[in-house]
Amino acid sequence: MEPVGHTPSPGPADTIAVIPTRMGSTRFPGKPLADATGKPMVQHVFEQALAAERIDRVIIATDDDRIMQAVEAFGGTAVMTSPDHPNGTSRIAEVVGRIQCGMIVNVQGDEPMIDPATIDTVVTALERDPEAGMATVACPFGPDEDPEDPNLVKAFVDAQGRAGAFSRTLTPDPSLGPVLPGVPPLRHLGLYAYRPDFLQRFAELPPTPLERSERLEQLRALEHGHPIALKEVAWAHHGIDTPEQYEAFVKSWRSAR
Repeated sequence: MEPVGHTPSPGPADTIAVIPTRMGSTRFPGKPLADATGKPMVQHVFEQALAAERIDRVIIATDDDRIMQAVEAFGGTAVMTSPDHPNGTSRIAEVVGRIQCGMIVNVQGDEPMIDPATIDTVVTALERDPEAGMATVACPFGPDEDPEDPNLVKAFVDAQGRAGAFSRTLTPDPSLGPVLPGVPPLRHLGLYAYRPDFLQRFAELPPTPLERSERLEQLRALEHGHPIALKEVAWAHHGIDTPEQYEAFVKSWRSAR
């Protein structure tokens, strides 16, 4: 592995954030390098992750030379990965398979407004549940959000306070087991923490029927019987999927300064 930048390699006890980043967005081509703020979007994500108290190192995992060059320009750390990965989890597993670390956080590359405290929360959630190989976070739906929107993934809590189910609908599949009755679902956030050994196993598990039908990769863990620790946070920004959402971010970023 050839890191870009000057950050030392992670140690066996370090918690690292890995940001899987690629150029192939259909709704927003070139999204990681959009730079209307004077910084490429991937740099904003990198800096937010680095600001988390529980993160020791941040690595950008990509398969594109343009992203590698942009990361080198702002002094970040990046690794080149295979172009054949089916998803970001698989890309992160390639990186983690070549380094030592104590815990990994998967930070989405289109989250320039992610709160560093939310990253700290997912790390703590995994630490406090030794039986879980991974953890994630969720928040209440905002007043302007429609819980029935299939693009807003729902997280359902089970009796142990873990993630009992995920769905694009308000009715989770009963095959996953019982969820707490009368407890409204939360809006799932695409942020995960993993133990290194579990991440490697998870990346090698075969896709499952419910995962395919819902198009939610985290269901693979539940369908194979692996618990997912879940922690609620107060609120979280959405990721950026379209040029219009990016324009709104740029406007908000400028007004804050």
